[in-house]
Amino acid sequence: MPDPPVPEVHGKLSDLQRSAVAELLRVAPVVEPLARRFTAAGEELALVGGSVRDALLFGRLGNDWDFATSAQPEVTQRLLTGWADAVWDVGIAFGTIGARKGSAQVEITTYRSDRYDASSRKPDVDFGDTLDGDLSRRDFTVNAMAVQLPAREFVDPFGGLEDLAAGVLRTPGTAVQSFTDDPLRMMRAARFSAQLDLTATDAVVAAIRDMADRISIVSAERMRDELVKLVCSADPRRGLRLLVQTGLADHVLPELPALRLERDEHHRHKDVYEHTLTVLEQTIALEPRLPGGGPDLVARLAALMHDVGKPRTRRFTPDGAVTFHHHDVVGAKLTRKRLRALRFPNDVVDPVAELVALHLRFHGYGSGEWTDSAVRRYVRDAGDQLERLHVLTRADTTTRNARKAARLQQTYDDIEVRIARLAEQEGRAALRPDLDGNQIMALLDVPPGRVVGDAYRHLMELRLEHGPLGEERARAELLTWWRHRRLSGEEPGSR
Repeated sequence: MPDPPVPEVHGKLSDLQRSAVAELLRVAPVVEPLARRFTAAGEELALVGGSVRDALLFGRLGNDWDFATSAQPEVTQRLLTGWADAVWDVGIAFGTIGARKGSAQVEITTYRSDRYDASSRKPDVDFGDTLDGDLSRRDFTVNAMAVQLPAREFVDPFGGLEDLAAGVLRTPGTAVQSFTDDPLRMMRAARFSAQLDLTATDAVVAAIRDMADRISIVSAERMRDELVKLVCSADPRRGLRLLVQTGLADHVLPELPALRLERDEHHRHKDVYEHTLTVLEQTIALEPRLPGGGPDLVARLAALMHDVGKPRTRRFTPDGAVTFHHHDVVGAKLTRKRLRALRFPNDVVDPVAELVALHLRFHGYGSGEWTDSAVRRYVRDAGDQLERLHVLTRADTTTRNARKAARLQQTYDDIEVRIARLAEQEGRAALRPDLDGNQIMALLDVPPGRVVGDAYRHLMELRLEHGPLGEERARAELLTWWRHRRLSGEEPGSR
């Protein structure tokens, strides 16, 4: 079958977009055997949604394909059997059956429209019977395009291609109706704005502003997942601005808009909200320093939350200056509380809160006055978050004074060099005492218990203060400590 012509739309499309449409239509033969199975069963099948959108944006389809069908889920499951290498039904309650064919993964969903009851946290799933009806219920026009199979007909009833060419984020029907059907779409507007470089229409922005409080009926897990996608996008600043501008952030991440009222204690001409967004951008720019290279969710959340303690700690001095003493400690508590409310797992909550708590430690370094023991303590306290702390601390320099910025960066270069030098000199693969728990128990002739922990901490303090002691000196120091402990009347196991 010859390739159908690329559809014409109003306005001028780039060559990339024209070629992407052609690519999208050419890929159809890969799944035509599957489409013919549906057709033979009297059912329809169409490539839809994000698969179509991303092919148009990036000129390639990728290996994750989304389909819509007239078939009920049980029929889809039967038709996939024999075509796919593997089939699963974890989304069957929502009309979705998943499958794998070679390197491609597909999800096929029965035509549907999701609506929220006014008091429900979960959408009601209603199955439909036409592709146009299914597309009409989708969140945005750029996600309401399809390729009908096996005919390879490009279907775009709401002008999604034109909106994509213009960089516009618009709903197929009214924005109010779309966000009434699923309030989470308001967060998706911010996410797509950041992820796909699209500008929400005035109608979309107005509807979010008017309906922002309706996001409260959405589960914390769904909001979290959208926030993660936004924060890990190419341009999170853009999406976060939309959340704040519309008031949606007041319900999802209220600590962020609260920063608009604050001023940085060192640079009072800067709004801490703008400072925070800049720190986030600078963190992203430094992600190549991290082992994974980015996007790094923990580092980005730490940048976003690092100053959230300032509104609670702002104080004015008699001379009119403003201070934010202990905003690192308060901010860490607020961060932990907010991330837990959003149902983030502990392996995200704990390191993000720790980085917020530590983000000011470097400023005690001065011009390099720290002793080696202070540097070791810095490394010990950062633990496995040291590389992220390096990134956050460097990113937290947003002064417009080029000389001051250069001085701060040079000072941090110095502390990193010192850390590396100490690690090389002392073999600090893991910063720990010269004796382990078993050696402590054998030397002191005590069973496992609190006294072993006390002895371990004592040796750790010596290690931080003096560097590696060597096993012989460590044994002597521990016996001296134990003798003083016994003479002071402390029984083994007491504190």
